[in-house]
Amino acid sequence: MDKEKVRLTQMVTSAGCAAKIFPDILSETLKDIKWATNENVLVGFEGKDDAGVYKINDKLALIHTTDFFTPVVDDPFIFGQIAAANALSDVYAMGGVPINALNILAFPQKEDLSILREILKGGSDKINESGAVIIGGHSIDITNIVYGMAVTGTIDPENIKGNNTAKPGDKLILTKALGTGILNNAIKFSFLEKKIYDQLISSMTRLNKNASECMLRLNANACTDITGFGLAGHSMQMAKASNVVIRFEMDLLPVMEGTDEAIKDNYLTRGDRSNREYTKNSVISTGTVNKNLEHLAYDPQTSGGLLISVPAENATMLLLELEKGGDIFSKIVGEISEPSDEYKAGTVIFNYN
Repeated sequence: MDKEKVRLTQMVTSAGCAAKIFPDILSETLKDIKWATNENVLVGFEGKDDAGVYKINDKLALIHTTDFFTPVVDDPFIFGQIAAANALSDVYAMGGVPINALNILAFPQKEDLSILREILKGGSDKINESGAVIIGGHSIDITNIVYGMAVTGTIDPENIKGNNTAKPGDKLILTKALGTGILNNAIKFSFLEKKIYDQLISSMTRLNKNASECMLRLNANACTDITGFGLAGHSMQMAKASNVVIRFEMDLLPVMEGTDEAIKDNYLTRGDRSNREYTKNSVISTGTVNKNLEHLAYDPQTSGGLLISVPAENATMLLLELEKGGDIFSKIVGEISEPSDEYKAGTVIFNYN
């Protein structure tokens, strides 16, 4: 197979986490279903958290998550790496350790099967890096290519880092730069300069393993990963689940190189619109709005970073630990506060200078 001639992004109608069902449609669909539960379900549907957690005993709980999507890049090996890194991220966001994974695969078997082999090799590469193992999977023959994983992790029930335990006074740290959705769209419909492409791939294939380990050492209170619902959607979920107000200093957000040009060329995803709709009653802007930063806040991220809520006294040390471990784009981007007469619980404030 000549990988230079393969354009996986042209074989599908939408790419990566931007291909998610719109959150308002999904919420409407799920709301009337009576989901069974029991005393061992520590994290389930109610908080819209990153993964489910099921208690085995007082010292052990299992984290269960699944994530899959269509190609965001044309190289099948890199696509496999990105899909695996993205699936592992939910376990890391909860503070857990991944132990095994199952492949989830849709592929048109009339196509060159060497493409499929490269996708699976890419997924295996990232699972090996995580220390987990692939123990099986399931595949179907359909027109669109889809790849991802169901991942199981372990955690001490006392150490779960959900999205419902952010505390007033905490600082917020974001560990990866924003802009993957917009830049992936540029790949699909045009091209990227090598420097910008390499930066994008490096980010999407980077595991959130170091970030997770660092936040545990520095006693973070809460965490979520920033994926398909964008910074706006995932932070809103955290604000509502934790009954707090989140304030971002927008000028501090880490941003990928090349996003200004991609926005100018209108490579916005459909997720930009759906995430605005999803968060319209919760996100408030103050100051003079920077339209490019606003787009990046709603941009659906594929294999994005962690948003960590950490006690203020530990924030600087956590930032140093993150950078030392290779998460060089990490920044303190905001803070958590109590609800007030002005801002009710669940509000997200985008403050522009």
